[in-house]
Amino acid sequence: MTTAFAAGLFLLEAVGCVMPSRTEAVRLPARHQIRTGRLVIRSDFKLDEGDPLVAELHDLRREVRETLNLPEPQRTVAVYLFRDQERYTQYMHAAHPRLPARRAFFIGTPGELAVYAYLGAQVQEDLRHEYTHGLLHASLSEVPLWLDEGLAEYFEVNGTLPGRINQDHARGLAEMASHGWRPNLQRLEQLEDVAEMQRADYQEAWAWVHFLLHESDDSRQLLVSYLGELATAREAPSLAATILSELPAPDERLAAYIATFSADDGRARLSSWER
Repeated sequence: MTTAFAAGLFLLEAVGCVMPSRTEAVRLPARHQIRTGRLVIRSDFKLDEGDPLVAELHDLRREVRETLNLPEPQRTVAVYLFRDQERYTQYMHAAHPRLPARRAFFIGTPGELAVYAYLGAQVQEDLRHEYTHGLLHASLSEVPLWLDEGLAEYFEVNGTLPGRINQDHARGLAEMASHGWRPNLQRLEQLEDVAEMQRADYQEAWAWVHFLLHESDDSRQLLVSYLGELATAREAPSLAATILSELPAPDERLAAYIATFSADDGRARLSSWER
């Protein structure tokens, strides 16, 4: 059983490196290319600039930057789009044999910020998630793991859906809360490897992001200001410490906020944990 989301990973150059012979059978898509600003899309099938997939990435780039007030990106994000799952899987197994089987990935190295995906039924959702990772790493010096994933989970949901609620996460959080679970951002901040994150961690990360962006003007500004610090930070400061000092009883406020989510708001989406 695969995990909950199309994971975003920021890997060092030394991790997952392979000999060129391992990738000769299936190469990266390169036949067709669309370049616009700090985004380049390479595919092994014809993709026009007016294609809805391209338009959605343009819209997402604008939305992420405006919502989070991100600085100008300093790096380009490359999106490699395979025409089918078979070719995508063959390439990923050869080039990154240590990675689990998932529909899409973001992999960042000092040399390239890259998104890998294939043209499948959920490609729009996959690209929204992984391209969000790319935008964050193109604009910020540091991104804490929990926040990286929380923001990707947030922007994965199309902004036209009511309340931008991830129905899977809303239901999961409600179930956990009914069994005594309470949020703990300080614990989330201790997670440094994506392999450490469990389903509940992604759900809580999404909830914190949703809470900070929607609960009040003060909470939104707190997150935006923190991201501004990350633009030049050599080491990410603790957001939990800032929240505790500026937002009274944040854990209790988040728990109350989660209780307002209705599992019936909007159309339920296929569980991303079944990818």
